[in-house]
Parts: sequence; structure tokens; C-alpha cells
Amino acid sequence: MNKQSDFDRFKNLTFEDFKKLAKDDSLSQYQKVGFPDAYRENKEHIIFEDIINKLNFQLEDKNGSGVLLDIGPGCSDLPKMIIDHCDKLNFKILLVDSKEMLDQLPTKKSITKFEGYFPNDVLDLVNQYQNKVDYIVGYSIFHYVFYNTCIFKFLDTALSLLKPGGKMLIGDIPNITKRKRFFSTQTGIEFHKNFTGTDTLPEVNHLQLEPTHIDDGVLMGIVQRYRNFGFEAYLLPQPSTLPFHNRREDLVIYKI
Repeated sequence: MNKQSDFDRFKNLTFEDFKKLAKDDSLSQYQKVGFPDAYRENKEHIIFEDIINKLNFQLEDKNGSGVLLDIGPGCSDLPKMIIDHCDKLNFKILLVDSKEMLDQLPTKKSITKFEGYFPNDVLDLVNQYQNKVDYIVGYSIFHYVFYNTCIFKFLDTALSLLKPGGKMLIGDIPNITKRKRFFSTQTGIEFHKNFTGTDTLPEVNHLQLEPTHIDDGVLMGIVQRYRNFGFEAYLLPQPSTLPFHNRREDLVIYKI
């Protein structure tokens, strides 16, 4: 199986699809969260450090207790790194995902697990933690939210949980416009040839409607919308050491 076909098998997954992946013991921990091994193996420590830096959630800067919410953590090592980091700071950890995913994550006093799809299935969490959460992480999930549900219901509800000064990171967002920009360059063309192992050119249709994809308009509209609501919002690049840095970006929203 080549890289492209390996990647294509994990396209357009739904919440129910992830439940099935989580229960499939023939898959690696990375495949269970929708990635070929090559995209996550030996990369999750880089992702973890990037998350911590973008949230400014370093150990030396924090004292005492707080609350972190991880939406759709999956079952790889990344959420375990976040859990360990929170434990060092005496933070309470809230995890929202399917039972199938959550069952593969640690069970300890500092963790409260909420089974189901955010926000529809976890109204207890939403009601209990209004204006009480310090940090929210949603990594590699937003394109599934966009494809399957209302992004503004998701974002509005999540942001209602932040306390003043709280921060939310929606990370690893595929941006079809960024992808097209990249593959219109000589650098992008050479990348495509190396990736596919062929001499073909990448397919780039700038004026084509892309109804199932997030683009510049979607992301910049989100930034403007929440700035208009009194938040600070920024689009940030990924480290060049991550495999999708030239096609994906991160969104950080601060509650002032």
C-alpha cells in the first residue's frame, strides 16, 4: 500500500467510524485515531510541545489547580502526554470522546470522562463547567466537525466553558486554500512528486467549489466572528517538523 492509498483510507470519517477503529485491535494506536503510522509515529512529542507552547501552558508558569478539557482526544500517546502534564500541575482533566476511545485512556482521580459527541451528548459537562475551564484542546478533529455538524454550535458551546483568561486551541486544521497555494508552487510540485513516487503534477483547481473542505474564508470568518464577540483569535502555523505543516494550521481563541 502506497502513502496516498494509506492516507485515503482514513478520509471523511464519522464519530461512528472512529468507534469502530478504536475497537479494531489489528490497527496501531495512530490508525485508530485516523492516521497512517508515518504521520504520527515519533511525531506526537512535537505535537504535544506545540500545543503546550501555543496555550502558554508551561510548567514553570503555572501554580495550583485548574481545568483542562480535551475534546476528541482519541487513544494514542498524545492525550496521555497531556494528562501527565496536567497531573504535574494538579489540574483536573475533562475528556470527551466515545466510550471506545475513552476506555483506552488512563482512569485516575484527576480525570473525568464524558462519553459521547461534543456538545450534543455531554450536556452535563456543558452545564457544569460554564466559565470554569482554563484550557480547551481539540486536535485533528475540526475537519470532522465541519463535515458532520455545525461548527458554530461546536465553537460557541466550547467557548462558553472558558473562564476569563482561558484559551482554546483547535489544532491541525486542513485548509484547502493553503493546500492549493502550496501545490501551485515549485516546492509543492516537487513535494507531490516525491510523495506519490510519480512525475505527475498535483491537481489544483482554484475556482472549484469545495463544499466539504475548510478554506481561508471559513477560517478567517471564524477569526472575525469571535473577535467581534470580544475574544482574541489567531491563525498560527505548525512547526515545519510536522508532516502537514504546509497544508494545515492551528486556531487559538482567547477569552479576555
